[in-house]
Amino acid sequence: MFSTAKWGLAHEQNDALALPQGPVMLKIGGAIDRTNVGDEAHFDRAMLNALPQHEVRTDTPWTEQAHDYRGPLMRELLAYVGAQGEYVFVAALNGYDVKIPSDDFVAYDVLLAIESEGEPMPIREYGPLWVLYPFDYHEALLSEKMRFRAVWQVMRIDVL
Repeated sequence: MFSTAKWGLAHEQNDALALPQGPVMLKIGGAIDRTNVGDEAHFDRAMLNALPQHEVRTDTPWTEQAHDYRGPLMRELLAYVGAQGEYVFVAALNGYDVKIPSDDFVAYDVLLAIESEGEPMPIREYGPLWVLYPFDYHEALLSEKMRFRAVWQVMRIDVL
């Protein structure tokens, strides 16, 4: 479970989210308290950019060098929608999906990267959204099990 007080995201739990004004980049469903389209939370780029932003410079197993990435922390995004689950199921545009323990987002500063090197990430370069672990900061993240949890081309998250 993610506490908005713990992560400093002030809002009333029952406040509905604003509707996206631009193209929807991310849908979050499942065990969440805050929604804006039926029982889901839909986000456009402006809504994601309005969340507290964090930056990390890290190498990844898929890139040739370290890059600067920016976006909200997954734990803060999940707290913002009132997530109440032990796992999240992340689905990508390319059909890849994975179940990630919510504890990962507390143990590591996992980013939902929306930019690389100050620019939006195109689909062909892991975008538009990437569940990105800070690989350079924790040796444990270099295991194959952890690498499979770093999902690019994210389109949907379901809280289980």
